[in-house]
Amino acid sequence: MNAEVKTEEQKKKEVRNRRHFSIRLNVFFMLTFLLFSMLIVRLAYLQFVEGPSLKERQTSLITKGVSIPPIRGNIYDSKGQPIAYSISTQSLYFTLKTGMKQETAEALAAKLVKLFKDKGDPNAEPMTAEDVVKAMDIKGRTHLPFQQRRIKSGLTKEEIAYLSEHRDEYPDVEIVEESIRQYSPDRVAAQLVGYMAKMKGAKQNLDFYKKINEDQSDPALKYLDTEDVGYDGIELMYQKELRGLNGYKSYQIDSMSRIVGDMKLTKPVKGQNLYLTINRKVQLTAQQAILDQIATTRASTAKALKDAQPTTGYAVAIEVATGKVVAMASMPDYDTNVWQGGISQEELDEITPAMGNGAIREVFPPYKDPKERSQHPTSLVPLGSTQKPLTILTGLMEKLITPSSTWNDPGYFQFGRDGQAEVQNASRAYNGVLTPTKAIAKSSNAFMAKMVGNELYLRKGKKSVDIWDQHMKEFGLGVKTGSGLPKESPGIVDYFNSATRDSYQSAMIYASFGQQGKYTALQLAQYAATLASHGKRMKPLLVDHTTDAEGNVVTTMKPEVLNKIDLPDSYWRTIENGMAQVKVEGFDNVRYDFYRKTGTSQQQGVGKRKFVENAVFISFAPQDKPKLAVAVIVPDGGYGGWGAAPIARKIFDAYDAEVGLTDAGPRPPLGSNETIDMTQQP
Repeated sequence: MNAEVKTEEQKKKEVRNRRHFSIRLNVFFMLTFLLFSMLIVRLAYLQFVEGPSLKERQTSLITKGVSIPPIRGNIYDSKGQPIAYSISTQSLYFTLKTGMKQETAEALAAKLVKLFKDKGDPNAEPMTAEDVVKAMDIKGRTHLPFQQRRIKSGLTKEEIAYLSEHRDEYPDVEIVEESIRQYSPDRVAAQLVGYMAKMKGAKQNLDFYKKINEDQSDPALKYLDTEDVGYDGIELMYQKELRGLNGYKSYQIDSMSRIVGDMKLTKPVKGQNLYLTINRKVQLTAQQAILDQIATTRASTAKALKDAQPTTGYAVAIEVATGKVVAMASMPDYDTNVWQGGISQEELDEITPAMGNGAIREVFPPYKDPKERSQHPTSLVPLGSTQKPLTILTGLMEKLITPSSTWNDPGYFQFGRDGQAEVQNASRAYNGVLTPTKAIAKSSNAFMAKMVGNELYLRKGKKSVDIWDQHMKEFGLGVKTGSGLPKESPGIVDYFNSATRDSYQSAMIYASFGQQGKYTALQLAQYAATLASHGKRMKPLLVDHTTDAEGNVVTTMKPEVLNKIDLPDSYWRTIENGMAQVKVEGFDNVRYDFYRKTGTSQQQGVGKRKFVENAVFISFAPQDKPKLAVAVIVPDGGYGGWGAAPIARKIFDAYDAEVGLTDAGPRPPLGSNETIDMTQQP
């Protein structure tokens, strides 16, 4: 009986246990279900809600890093000799790791200072431990945590070797190759090539850079404030081709910008190399010839030079058929290597007068005293008598004269009410009966004024100025040459102002013999080359071709005709026959025939001086098939035939020796075993 009762109780207990177990099991499953549900909801939230932001965060982590400035392409002369080039230097950089303490940084600095002392350049200024710690910037006062800090540039071979062999002892530093811009010490076309400056300053001063980083998301193309960029000349004109592409070092970092992952490196890409049209020997000859002529003129007692006070000179030589500029000299010049590593205000003040390229724009003479500087002309001077071949062509084109027209030149031409105004020849020289050809040969101001300037006004009235301007621009005067050089001047046209200020008649008369426009040496060279080619105004080419870092040609520049003036052969012969007879100094015993025109432009109102005389000269050679045109301007240089022509002679001779003025090719300078062909004298 008791056993049966006990069994019943056990059964009841088992039922209760099963019921409790079932409840617990249900609770367990419910809790498990709730946990999995929460997990699924959380995963869904992460994927669909937080997913984009997390993905963006992940991307930002792996792209945070430091851009490496590109390696700039080189600039070579026409024969492949370097003019401006980037040299590699090894620099030591420090990377701040998470949790680095001050004492650890100081210990590393002490080791580095000892290394620099033992293995570094003994002539370099020594670094102290304080200098190194400051450069490490472990408190992040000037750098973000992930940014590398440059400790030292220009490591010696011994320093590099030691650091490479003991890399494990210096885990937080690495050697980085950088480039420094160097310029040839012989100063080849310094102002034409230009110079470089920091991007931080360039973007404030030059429009070219102000918006160059706008909408630029590619880190390879984005300009860095710390990089050097072209600031003038070819360096600026071809900035994009020369620059190349940034390199990039990227790190995985945490929310505090601390490095938490490995570094990834994208190497910088070198920019294109430029091969200029400049012939080094012709260029250096032009530069030295200007300096020599300035010294000769200032020391001369000759009547033609006695009042001259030159301090500057400009010359351009351009190939007639192609427009290639083989020389562009602006003197005095300066050593552009002065820009390396920054420049002091004292150094800047010293070189400022020589920085501008006076062959393409207005620059002032190198006088520190402003009062003295105002007593001398700038690089933009009137053409003087070099205008006269174009004046005759204008007269022929407008049917004011014919090749056989004549006029008896008494030495002057009177005009205005009752003939009160008068234009005189030099020394009021009487020339007698002149044709257009003889008027060029004799350089008659009176003929130009009477037969072209005045006649154009009488026939066309107020339209005469516009007609004159059109013809000037067709030959490149009063308009940019098309070279593309930064800051190139179109010259200064005075005849429009003169027409409204004085009279249309006087404007045309004074313009006819070169007193109503001021132009650059490059404009005069283009004008001379246009005469030489019988009317093809060529775009001046400064770069022949570009190559990539491996030497493969990227771009080849082709000759470009800007405009063409079609005229009868008789018109060209009229001016050439006159130019062949112009008397000139400095061309004794030349081995080639040539056309030329001298100019002595009188300039009034230069400070307190009554007037100054600027030496101007244009020429092209040889006569049968002109190959080279040369223009020379020496402000305050006296008579053009004396103060400018000898410079052109040296340029022609240098070109003849280097390239050759004929199809026969280069001819070496005259030697002791050579005889001069006297039949080739002009």
